[in-house]
Amino acid sequence: MRIHAFHRLYQYRLERSTKPFLARGCKIQRCAYCNVGLTHCLCQHQPDIDTQVAVLLIVSQQEVFKPSNTGRLIADIVKETYVYQWNRTEPDSQMLDLLQDPSYFPVLVFPAETEEEHARVMQEVESIATGKKPLLIFVDGSWREANRIVRRSPYLSHLPLISIEPQVLSQYVMRKSDNEQHLATAEVASLVLDKFGEKLGAETLRLWFETFKESYLLGKTRIKPKEEKTALKEYLQFTQSLD
Repeated sequence: MRIHAFHRLYQYRLERSTKPFLARGCKIQRCAYCNVGLTHCLCQHQPDIDTQVAVLLIVSQQEVFKPSNTGRLIADIVKETYVYQWNRTEPDSQMLDLLQDPSYFPVLVFPAETEEEHARVMQEVESIATGKKPLLIFVDGSWREANRIVRRSPYLSHLPLISIEPQVLSQYVMRKSDNEQHLATAEVASLVLDKFGEKLGAETLRLWFETFKESYLLGKTRIKPKEEKTALKEYLQFTQSLD
């Protein structure tokens, strides 16, 4: 299994926590890496593919501890994923340097709402400067947290936008959103990867998300186990077809 930046941030925060984070399902014994119940651990099935994009995850204060978090699934897919804890007054200097790195073309993935934001929306990804790697920026948190982070982070205010307007309702049933059309971070990332021509990455992430969702729900004590694990079987059939 590949240890990535989300795992490292989780361990960093865990070591410095003064009290446990008591989220729903906190009594379940979970894998420290895939965060599903130990009896349904997915680490041995972690994807191993290559992509031509980089990802920056800006994580809200408590999101890294939530077992239902799907941002970590993006880091499972895109090997060049950077993960930083959001801080309003003291943003991480390495993150700011990354945003200024001339070898990347940073793009914020967030729904455009204001007139100014609509003016920043990229209509065609082909407009990315030649020779620069796309750096796809996702704000990882609840909708309310993500909105606050974007509004209070001036270093994001000038970036071009990819605004995802989903045509289908979210499949994310692990956490209740204020708006049922708000997608999980991994669902959004799958759509964006497809938009950037990363067809393999998009489909792998879509299936990996479904597999994670299935195993996460199976690990909940109130859910009766279904040993067939149809999502996992579909994911494994897909990955085997790539060999």
